[in-house]
Amino acid sequence: MQIYWTKINKIIDETSEVKTYLLDCPEGFTWEEGSHTHFALKGFNAGEKPNRGLIRHMSISTLPNENSIGITTRIRKIGSEFKMTLRNHKVGDEVALFKTHSNVPLKREDNNVYLLSSGVGLATFRPLVLDYFERADNVNQIHSLNIDSSKDFLFPDIFESAPDKKFTSQFVDNRKDYYDEVKNLTADKDGLFYIVGSDEFLVQNIAVLREQGIKPEQIMLDKRERQLPDFLSFELTN
Repeated sequence: MQIYWTKINKIIDETSEVKTYLLDCPEGFTWEEGSHTHFALKGFNAGEKPNRGLIRHMSISTLPNENSIGITTRIRKIGSEFKMTLRNHKVGDEVALFKTHSNVPLKREDNNVYLLSSGVGLATFRPLVLDYFERADNVNQIHSLNIDSSKDFLFPDIFESAPDKKFTSQFVDNRKDYYDEVKNLTADKDGLFYIVGSDEFLVQNIAVLREQGIKPEQIMLDKRERQLPDFLSFELTN
């Protein structure tokens, strides 16, 4: 396993609780839209066994042509060892990346694409939307639906409806409106539905989609292939 050590080159306060850490691109490090990586802090491999408290599985919120690796995460005043350690990191501090992989690249199969996310999960979709803006080939249109009760929405400069680009963006602040809208979107029986959020959020969305006739192969999750059956084997009841 190759570990890429790199430095923080910029820290952006996206909202009152969400920060993006922009990292230098180490030589040989590659990724594509929809990628995630293991993001580790100094000391994680200092002992005989890795300190998992200093490692997190994170989405990369930038595209390679932005020349920085973006890690966007919510950091509250009180949190885990990882978040509290990261909170004290400054520009120039070293961090590590390893096991980078993409489970949710943008599929170009002449379908409508629906991006369903909760809160900071929007960071996973940022590069997909930018990739679509740069090259819309074989994607009919994209609709983003995000639930965030803070009303302090992420990336407002990107997640803003742009009819000329066949992109619509919608934010809701409560679960009822969110799931009502998900049901409305399932009127498109050929659409591709990407979901990013907690495991509970994934399960709830899959249940709604499946009950409305959406097939498992139309549902894209940021999970390894071996994990997909655990989520997509939803049993429809009569």
